[in-house]
Amino acid sequence: MQIDVTRDVFRLAQVFTISRGSRTEAKVLTVRITQGGVTGWGECVPYARYDETLESVTAQIEGLPAELTRAALYDLLPAGAARNAVDCALWDLEAKRAGRRVWDLAGLPVPGPEITAYTLSLDTPEAMQAQAEIHAHRPMLKIKLGTPDDMPRLEAVRRGAPEAKIIVDANEGWSAEVYADLAPHLVRLGVALVEQPLPAGDDAALIGMARPVPVCADESCHDRGSLPGLKGKYDVVNIKLDKTGGLTEALALREAALTEGYGIMVGCMVGSSLAMAPAVLVAQGAMVTDLDGPLLLAEDREDALIFDAAGVHPPRPELWG
Repeated sequence: MQIDVTRDVFRLAQVFTISRGSRTEAKVLTVRITQGGVTGWGECVPYARYDETLESVTAQIEGLPAELTRAALYDLLPAGAARNAVDCALWDLEAKRAGRRVWDLAGLPVPGPEITAYTLSLDTPEAMQAQAEIHAHRPMLKIKLGTPDDMPRLEAVRRGAPEAKIIVDANEGWSAEVYADLAPHLVRLGVALVEQPLPAGDDAALIGMARPVPVCADESCHDRGSLPGLKGKYDVVNIKLDKTGGLTEALALREAALTEGYGIMVGCMVGSSLAMAPAVLVAQGAMVTDLDGPLLLAEDREDALIFDAAGVHPPRPELWG
């Protein structure tokens, strides 16, 4: 078994801004695992918020033994970007060697398309309204917020896209006071979900607080070990493969979260179709699917995922799985 890791850069269609900063390109790591002349691959996006860099994640992957299984991987790497790319590459390798699709190997129903959110990055109210008008035809828009002055932005987006379902992502940018003030207006403007309103370390303030709009844990939820700390704070969990450390844990987290009564959101970092492909399996029947990474790119992988009026479609075997 040979494990190779390379860096790839994908230009964004436009500058993408959240409360933590802006970017013009997506920097990803691509892992290829070859065995018996067959190669499986996966992608991850190291995230500075979780103390990950391209260099640190590469070192984790290059430190793995030459012979590897998905079960052994969980004792070798923690949840995070490195384990994600390797786990997904192992799933792809297994599917190719077996001549079967990943969902068959995982015992899952044949997946179908899922409507995905389209993200509007943080900007002035005027610019966000203009972007909302361009994308008003989309059934669901996700708004990046997270400042004390977000109401004009939210009002502007609703004017620009009066019919679209709206979800809001504060990226840990609000205080409890700001969220409490905004909550009634979220209802008034028809917001369907608010994602991570408070910093993960300060989210105990959500206990006992009115949540007229469902609140989703993103930075506060990584894998199944996160679930006990979410009780009384959140209604929905955002499952991202770069947080869970791969498809294997993502599927297990989905099952555990549903058992405990949480709604499911499936999200992504800004990456290519290769990164989204396994997440489409997790997103089947989710309350919210947010796998728009490829839609934000100026360029993508060959055999990219199909996005149309029905949503994001499962990957073709030429791409993954």
